[in-house]
Amino acid sequence: MIAAIEANPAPNIHPAYALEDSPEEKIRKVAMQVYGAADIALSDRAREQLARYVDWGFGALPVCIAKTQYSLTDDQKRMGAPTGWTLKINDVLLSAGAGFLVAVAGNMMLMPGLPRNSRALSIDVDADGNIIGV
Repeated sequence: MIAAIEANPAPNIHPAYALEDSPEEKIRKVAMQVYGAADIALSDRAREQLARYVDWGFGALPVCIAKTQYSLTDDQKRMGAPTGWTLKINDVLLSAGAGFLVAVAGNMMLMPGLPRNSRALSIDVDADGNIIGV
């Protein structure tokens, strides 16, 4: 790592897209420039959500792509750095507080599975003030 930095101490760093680009174009540029995709395919739901967020004034936000960690593609079984593939965007979520749009690619679980009943339901305080159920 240090050798790579010493060999190129002033890299030409630039963003993958301009904030003025449309949300769809931002997603496309990240997919193509970062992941090596040939293009993107937006589901009807993703298109509807993008249009809604643009109408609400969130079209200038940066984008984040939620996809499998196991592959550059949206298919966790597709290894290496394939070319000529299409990133499938199934949904787009708004993270207004964090300040970005989240494009959900492929079969992606965004939260870990939670138990049917919260552990908080089994925690209590007994008559002597002791916490129980932890």
